[in-house]
Amino acid sequence: MPKTNTGETSYSLVYGTDTGIPVEVGEPSLRYSNESGSSNDESRLQDLDEVEERRDMAHIRMVAQKQQVERYYNKKDKIRPLRVGDYVLKAKTQAAKDPNKGKLGTNWDGSYKIIASASKGAFQLETMEGNLLQNNWNVAHLKYFHF
Repeated sequence: MPKTNTGETSYSLVYGTDTGIPVEVGEPSLRYSNESGSSNDESRLQDLDEVEERRDMAHIRMVAQKQQVERYYNKKDKIRPLRVGDYVLKAKTQAAKDPNKGKLGTNWDGSYKIIASASKGAFQLETMEGNLLQNNWNVAHLKYFHF
């Protein structure tokens, strides 16, 4: 079966031609009888000459499909440019939420100040009183706080 990203079968990309069904060899069919003899040799040589072009076209289709998937994925990606010195709110974990408040309880703790960038997308936070938080926090769990 042809692959969707290349438009070709794996066999045809490797060997330069499509496969033949063994039943067609044992039971002569119209397709097999038309492709036997000298015309088959000529078409086989032509297929072998065109195999590099088919491989190149399959590679181009594969790259185009990967770029399309990348654009679709990046379209949904949220960019959160946080810097040292910004004030943020921190998402509450399920364990930190008050069970007595139910679904009307707050989802964010805040406000915190970013004092250092620990690694790509992770930050060290301190409270407004100046107490350093024990763990680093990922940007996925932070939201910019507007005064």
